[in-house]
Parts: sequence; C-alpha cells; structure tokens
Amino acid sequence: MKPTLLFLLLSSAASFAQDYGRIIFTDDFSTDGFGKAWGHYKSSSVVKDGMLIGITDPKSDHSAVDNIKFEGERDLEVSVKFRFVSDKAKSFNVWFDDKNYKGAHAGHICQATISPTGVNLSDAKTGGFDLANGLYDRKKANQLTEDEKKMLATKSKRFPTTISLNEWHTLVVRTQGDTITVSIDGKEVGSFKSEGITHETKSLVSLTTNPVDVHYDDFSIKGVAKR
Repeated sequence: MKPTLLFLLLSSAASFAQDYGRIIFTDDFSTDGFGKAWGHYKSSSVVKDGMLIGITDPKSDHSAVDNIKFEGERDLEVSVKFRFVSDKAKSFNVWFDDKNYKGAHAGHICQATISPTGVNLSDAKTGGFDLANGLYDRKKANQLTEDEKKMLATKSKRFPTTISLNEWHTLVVRTQGDTITVSIDGKEVGSFKSEGITHETKSLVSLTTNPVDVHYDDFSIKGVAKR
C-alpha cells in the first residue's frame, strides 16, 4: 500500500474515532436508585448493586422503558455494558427518539435491538412507525398493501450473532448521517442505511428491556465533537 494512501486511511480512522468525544450524559450506576435525569415509561426497573436491572412488570402491556432526554442532535453514540442473565431475557432495544416529532408513533426515529442470537437495526421514522403516511395505523389494522409490506421489509436489517449469557459485553450504537452501526466488544456487527436515520433532532435515548433479566452498566451518550 502506498504511504500516502495508508496515511489517509489511518487519518480517516482516527478522525472517526474522535468524532464522538463530547459527553452528553453518563451514568455508572454507582449509587442505588435512578438519578433525576432518568425518565421512565411503564418501567419497574431498578438501580442497585452498581447496575441498572431492567424489569418489565408481568402485568404490563409494554416493555420497560428507561430513558434520557437532551437537546436534539443528529449524530450520536450510545455505549452501554450489558449482560443477559437468563433465557427469560429475550432482547433489549436502544431507541433514538424525538418526542416533538409527530410524524412517527411515540417520536420513534431509529433503533437497535440486541438479542442473544442477533442484532436488528431499523428506520422507524419512514418504516413501521410512520404516522405521516399512515403506515403505522394501517399496519396496526392489518391493512397494508403488498407494496407497502415489501417497502417496510427494506426498513430494517438483521445480523445474526451469538451473545453468551451471564457475561458482560460492551455495546456501541452510532448514528452518522443516514447510517446506524452496532459494535459489540469492539467488533462491528453490522450497519444499516436508511433516510429516516438522518433525522436532525434525536433528543431521547431509551433502553427498553424485553421483558426481564437484562443488566446494564457504564451507560453513556456522546455527541460529535464541536469544532
């Protein structure tokens, strides 16, 4: 490889690594109980023993949501350590939302779903949660046309992987322009490109536990370093 090309590649990699150097929020859960910054929706989750324990009440009609709200930005990095502690832990989601955006159900923009067998990345804004074009309502009423079903199939992508139980892993989810990328334990699992991901004011990040037995630690949200 020519020296100049190698320099450009190394410089590009270094620049990418430094892009998300500005801390928006961080929590190592060293104090029992949620801090004031945390919000919740139908959550029975608790913070104790140095970690967030995700819990959905058995009587709840919605998975436990624990979230952080901040000033909206387009490109974000969410990092969190996690472990699945039993086979009751089906999955968890990292959601990027904008509650002021009324064109998608619950302001959902994009998300990563992590399970013991795979990672699913999706564009919710122009996909299954799209209110602006009525897709969410028609999907809920089972009234989608065949063309709409085919279109929605392009709004998410699954990446098979294997995540061991009862061991801590480090997840990093990044949005950059129209792309969402996931890495686990320093290795990229997959990335997905779709126009809804470009939403300029992602202002809420949620951990959604489906349904129980997911533990979290060292949670952080970072933005692109300002120049």
